[in-house]
Amino acid sequence: MAKIGKKHQEALKLVDRSKTYEIEEAVTLAKETARANFDETVEAAFRLGVDPKKADQQIRGAFVLPHGTGKTQRVLVFAKGEKAKEAEAAGADYVGESDYINQINQGWFEFDVIVATPDMMAEVGKLGRVLGPKGLMPNPKTGTVTFEVEKAVKDIKAGKVEYRVDKQSNIHVPIGKISFDNEKLVENFAALTEQLVKVKPQSSKGTYMKNVSISSTMGPGIKVDVSDYR
Repeated sequence: MAKIGKKHQEALKLVDRSKTYEIEEAVTLAKETARANFDETVEAAFRLGVDPKKADQQIRGAFVLPHGTGKTQRVLVFAKGEKAKEAEAAGADYVGESDYINQINQGWFEFDVIVATPDMMAEVGKLGRVLGPKGLMPNPKTGTVTFEVEKAVKDIKAGKVEYRVDKQSNIHVPIGKISFDNEKLVENFAALTEQLVKVKPQSSKGTYMKNVSISSTMGPGIKVDVSDYR
């Protein structure tokens, strides 16, 4: 059994594990229980009433948080011609074709997100075995396979996050940093929650949001009341 550190034990004492908190109070608690010596990420975790084994209940998408995530994403764009110039002008960190495909095959991963134009996917698709396990493969559902490369790059730089339900019906998404103002974290959480409500599958029955919590990178989970969003 892993040993619980003194700081984490102290943080646990501040949270009533049997209580469900209003998001404003939960954010305050998350800050109080963040004891690491770095700017911890605040993450929201949702346990949903869906069956990921059913094709029509596999929730996946992306959207831009109102106040971003506090992290600057490094964007690699696979495009050519005018679309490559468009990507560079939009602020992409890397833009190219086969040169970057070769680098990735050799173990280069100095990027966080890949955007590709549809005409490049035949080549990018060859990287499936390398990018797939890392969750880096471009996908139309998340807006990373598109000819609108300018919008895609700017959205990512502005704080676009991806969400995807896992095999246990959970979704984990960062909503900012501990250094954010409370109001910004609350608004990011609200926007994310509303987005997940919008994409609720019609075939999902019963309680949709079964359990929701937030936590800092090293802090304990804090249950959040989302009854207002149901």
